Amino acid sequence: MNVVREDIDALNAVLKIEVKPEDYQDKVNETLKDYRKKVNMPGFRPGHVPMGLIQKQYGSSVLAEELNRVVNDSLQKYLTENSVEILGNPIPKEDHEVEGDFKNPSDFTFAYEIGLAPEVDVKLSGKNKFDYVKVKVDDTLIDKQIDDLRRRYGKLTSSEKVADNDLVMSQFVELNDDESIKEGGILHSSTVSMEFVENKKVKKELTGKEVGYKTIVNPTDVSRGGKDTAAMLGVSEDELAGLSEKFQMTITEIKGMELAELNEELFDKLFGPGTVKSEDEMRERVTADLGGMFVNDSDRMLTQTIYNDLLEKTKIDLPDGFLKRWIKMSNEKEISMEQIEADYENYAKSLKWQLIQGNIFKANDIKLENEEVIEYTKGLLVSNYAQYGMPAPEDEELTKSAMQVLQNREEANRVYDMLAERKLTSYFKETVKLKDKEVSYDEFVELAGAQNQ
Repeated sequence: MNVVREDIDALNAVLKIEVKPEDYQDKVNETLKDYRKKVNMPGFRPGHVPMGLIQKQYGSSVLAEELNRVVNDSLQKYLTENSVEILGNPIPKEDHEVEGDFKNPSDFTFAYEIGLAPEVDVKLSGKNKFDYVKVKVDDTLIDKQIDDLRRRYGKLTSSEKVADNDLVMSQFVELNDDESIKEGGILHSSTVSMEFVENKKVKKELTGKEVGYKTIVNPTDVSRGGKDTAAMLGVSEDELAGLSEKFQMTITEIKGMELAELNEELFDKLFGPGTVKSEDEMRERVTADLGGMFVNDSDRMLTQTIYNDLLEKTKIDLPDGFLKRWIKMSNEKEISMEQIEADYENYAKSLKWQLIQGNIFKANDIKLENEEVIEYTKGLLVSNYAQYGMPAPEDEELTKSAMQVLQNREEANRVYDMLAERKLTSYFKETVKLKDKEVSYDEFVELAGAQNQ
């Protein structure tokens, strides 16, 4: 067995694997003998089929399978032993046919393309300055949060007129373009939450109206689109495209939310028995909770800011042609080069970030240790229990639950990504120079939205 590397340029190379009979013949013969013991063929007793017939029927497929195994093992061994960092996986060279005769097997030569990982030099130090954007926790924000908490534990009561946060039970009837009722169209009763009606004109029209009021609306103007619109009309999301944009909406009932009273019962429900005993103490607790919550949001915004900055300023060349061919070959479903070209920019951006993050982790010896991952997962589980007002189980049971979560590949990847981002954020905060910038909650939301566009 011999592997020869031919460099095309700094990012592309070809590995030629030279395979000789002694590399595969014994295993092929062993497999064919095993087939002979098991195969049933008319006219022959099991185990007595002539080897020539076994060879004729199964020889080529067994040989191909063994050569594939030998070549893959050789590729991985070569890359590992020579510390070759690649992107994606090796793929058969597109303009090269296997050298060798499968009917009269002897020497074979296979050629594979590899995309080489580029060298990455991340320049980040105390010379780099970034704003650390904080939300100003003022009385307006505190009042809103307290109202939200009171609404969560409030109760629905009948209302005479529609107000900003009411639930409006309505009947929806599908119409034709001329606003006549569409024969065989949708007829469905559902609830509209005024809190989530973003169309200002529609919201203004509905506010103050009473039961029995009729109007013509586009369903998307009184819902949050997609699944929410489909649920409101009692159809599947796929059916939305074929529906009219005109529906008659008739108000059948109005429900307002009566806020829970600020008393000991509410305090105990929100914070645990005896923890908070007055409205002033509740305001203090809400202020602290909001501050802690917004720290995480500020951290995410900082990380996103530095992410954008590093992607823009770190020069990274990729073996684009190789990667596009690899994506096409490795995709489970058939995909056209046009689709790959359309999505490639986003893929390349994601890959560049992986290389930048990998460089930061390696250069600063940042690791995700197994015990640390388990403890982090346990913390996530405790937060989930707290969210539903449930006490966390004992540590032994919690550890078992964490291990079960991590056995799910998708969940494990999510946990690793979250922990990696936390470590990355800590590194950023310790490394760059930060300038605190305090903004209102609305300004913060606007900045975060613009950042992710």
